[in-house]
Amino acid sequence: MTTEVWTSTRDRISEATRIILQEALEEENKKDTPSFGNADLEKIHRSGTEAGLLGIYNFPGSIYATDGSNDRGFMGAGFFKLDEHRGGCCQLGRTMEGNSSNRAELGAACLALEDSKRQQNRKPVILLSNSACFLSSSQKWTGEGKSPSMHGNPDADILRDIVQLLRGRIDQGLLTIFIKIKAHRGDSLNEQADRWADEGRQSENICWSLPTNRPIFYWTDKDTAHRSPMNLTVKKRIDLQVSLQQLKIHKGSTANFLTREDNSRDLLGKFHKDRSVWIRARRRVLQCLSYQFPCVLQLKQWGILMMIAFIITLGEIM
Repeated sequence: MTTEVWTSTRDRISEATRIILQEALEEENKKDTPSFGNADLEKIHRSGTEAGLLGIYNFPGSIYATDGSNDRGFMGAGFFKLDEHRGGCCQLGRTMEGNSSNRAELGAACLALEDSKRQQNRKPVILLSNSACFLSSSQKWTGEGKSPSMHGNPDADILRDIVQLLRGRIDQGLLTIFIKIKAHRGDSLNEQADRWADEGRQSENICWSLPTNRPIFYWTDKDTAHRSPMNLTVKKRIDLQVSLQQLKIHKGSTANFLTREDNSRDLLGKFHKDRSVWIRARRRVLQCLSYQFPCVLQLKQWGILMMIAFIITLGEIM
């Protein structure tokens, strides 16, 4: 690939600048390194980000930004601490049971809480995360009158550590605030945590690697191999295979349509999931395909719509 750089004919580019431009264009990493300079423009930019508008940079405590990375078969977790301008990361184990972005986000939050515990300071802590799943999963253990169970939670090993760390801070009377921010919106804190999470995927420090001894399911989809313990995705794959086996014993028009190669079944699925389509039209698709019960249009095609309406009316009168 050839890249052209156009400049004014009156400009002269020094050799050092040319080398810097060439190295930047040939860099394999597509992510820029965020800067935390003290220039006026940089301060103005940070004050206009989501964290800046929330006043987080003026918080009189410790500020952690966390992020998880799940790519190329590896999971990484990382955090960035604002007041000390440093970070930390690790690689998450147990990848043989399948990867999960939520697991990486939980690991990043746990790393930040463990770092705060090691510092032994009694400052309040703000923890920024771009994962709504992490916040919703940890919310079950906040507040009084709740007694949730971790049984069946695929990331119970990390979540248990998080709950213990939070309870330790509560016993000491320390404030901990979780805040959801958007990802990849130019927020310097989130971008720094993102870089640490990417580094965590290549780290030799592997945490939370004990297996759960759950059965692992393997399947191939579009020449891509997948593996995972029992979850919603695996259940859908099992239901699909059962349905395909059941289709072989049926000879009706619906079975012929569903087993026909290169048909518009995917389009029907997208039509059914489209929330902008009228609910009765989406319901009618399922009714016609599965023969669950006749809809108004089908009754009219059969010529018995008026008769059914008369029977229903007669039943209401009696």
